[in-house]
Formats: sequence, C-alpha cells, structure tokens
Amino acid sequence: MRVFNFSAGPAALPESVLAQAAAEMLDWHGTGMSVMEMSHRGKEFMGIQAKVEADLRTLLAIPEDYSVLFLQGGAIAENALVPMNMLGRRTIADYVNTGEWSKKSIREARKYCTVKIVASSEDTNFTSIPALGTWQLDRNAAYVHICTNETIGGIEYQWTPETGEVPLVADMSSHILSRVIDVAKYGVIYAGAQKNAGTAGLTLVIVRNDLLDRALPITPSAFHWQEQAAADSMVNTPPTYAIYIAGLVFEWLLAQGGVAAIEKKNIAKAALLYDYLDTTQFYRAPARKMDRSRMNVRFHLQDESLDSAFLRGAKEAGMDQLKGHRAVGGMRASIYNAMPFEGVRTLVAYMKQFEQQYG
Repeated sequence: MRVFNFSAGPAALPESVLAQAAAEMLDWHGTGMSVMEMSHRGKEFMGIQAKVEADLRTLLAIPEDYSVLFLQGGAIAENALVPMNMLGRRTIADYVNTGEWSKKSIREARKYCTVKIVASSEDTNFTSIPALGTWQLDRNAAYVHICTNETIGGIEYQWTPETGEVPLVADMSSHILSRVIDVAKYGVIYAGAQKNAGTAGLTLVIVRNDLLDRALPITPSAFHWQEQAAADSMVNTPPTYAIYIAGLVFEWLLAQGGVAAIEKKNIAKAALLYDYLDTTQFYRAPARKMDRSRMNVRFHLQDESLDSAFLRGAKEAGMDQLKGHRAVGGMRASIYNAMPFEGVRTLVAYMKQFEQQYG
C-alpha cells in the first residue's frame, strides 16, 4: 500500500510516472534495452533529451535566447557554480538571506567573491521575505541571488524582484514548475529536480545566453555553462535516467493542463491546510501569511511533547515524512505537484482528530 508521502525531497512522484517507468524498465519503445543502458550519444537517448528540453521550454515558456542545461551536483553544487560562471571581471555579488538554503549559498559564494547581504529576514527568524524597498542593492554587483522558496522555513516569494541591469539569479529547487513564472525576468534559474521535476541526480539550469561568457578560468569544463550549452549538456555523460524520468514528469504536467493548471491545484491544496491552521490554537504556523510557501507548510504543535505521538499516529493513518527539519523542529508537510488533494484532505482530517483527542 502506498502512503501519502510528505517528504521535502526526494519527494513523491506521480504514480502514473512510476508505472510508466516500470513498464519501460527492460525495454524502452522496442529497443530491447533500458534507458539506463543507452549510450547518451545514441539517437534514442538524444531523442529523449531533445523532447525533455522541448517540453520544459513549453511548460515554462522559456524564451529562445535562453539555454537549458541538464547538469549534476544538485543546487548545492550550483551554489559554487553560480559565482564561477557569473562573476566575470567583477568581485562582488549581492545575496538575499531568507533562511537555511540562502545561508548555504552565501557560505559557498564567499569562497569566490565578496558577498554583500543586501537584505535578510534573520530578524524575523526567517519567517518572512524582506520587502524590496529594504534591499541595499549594489549596481556594481555581478548578480543578485535569491532562494525563491525556503523548504525549511516554509516561506516563498510571491513576487519577482526588480534588480535593474544586474542579473537576477534564483534557486527555484523546491517550487519550479509549481507556479507560472516569467523566465525573462531572471538571468539564471537553477533547480534540483527531486521536488517537482523528477529524481535526485539531475539539476536544471536555465541561463540567458548573453551571460554565458562570464565564467572564471578555474571553472571545470563539466560545470562551465557555456561549454555545456555548446555541447548540449554532454561535455560529460549526463544523468541519463534522471533526464528520462524528468521527461515523464513533464509529460504528466502537460497532461494536467500545464503549469497554470497545476498552480490552481497547488493554491487549493495549500489553502485547505493553512485555512485550518488559522482556525486553531492547538497548532501554529510561523510563516508570515503573505510569504507562506505553497509547497512546504511548516507548523508546530503548541505542546511539543505531543510531537512523537502526532508522527506515530500519522504514520498509522498512512502519512509519512511529516517531521520538520532538525534546524527548526516541528512538522512540515511538503505538498508538491504530485501530492494529490486527497492527501492534504487526509492530513487535515487527522490533525482535527488529533486535536480533539489531545486538545
């Protein structure tokens, strides 16, 4: 029996994607082999990758003057690769600190440049997004970096910052493909795939072509965006099976009606859970209402001594991975695209029952 998997990542995949991958495991489209076994330079896999890129471009309406790269190393690697590929002759980069993932990006970037923290929500214990009017942007910065959804703190940008001539770089790992975005407002978007785009092992990088000539001389070829763009992401062997799975997820998203349609479902799922949290004092949701994440709903029991009982009861009721991150404690329900509405409905019903029993 499959559970409702609320993991923050690697996260739940659509069941139809899992079923199709299983059916094609031994023999992909009559080739007599698994995608895992294909040459990345053979016509079969190159056809798979071309379609994956085309579908992603359709889903996000990616302009023609942007390259799509399929890389490895996750968003953690990109924390280093962003300054390596974006600094050029500049020595300063602007960063907005909104939580644990922002801090990781900042710590890594400091190995390569001077990092200016132009805004921070540390004073609210990372429960909000700093208002744009408070940002102290530097016009000489190589780029401005943000993490648009913080999975640990459960906060999300509901708007796109304007940074003028300085390119905006966004880590969208935990909410890419969950909402409509205007790619043209960003210089670079990067994301680990294991939340909404597939399995761990694949990193998506979307970069405006006029930014591809900024890499530092020390940048390794496998992580040099310009070299990877010129080689169709095949400077080294790409994560072939993860790319294939992403393609199945993209096909599933298109069948749902695309990103605009899935966004409506995500709004409804998040509203169901937050609306209940707003009616009770048994639980509390720390994130500021206007900055609440649709993907990662963080909440705490007022009586933390009940945490173990809550998690045990949830698991018995068919719900798993609800424990909050160790950095903040409490609970976290990650309700990515693949989480069905029924999963959120089941969680809310259980939370009400648990409150009745222990409140």
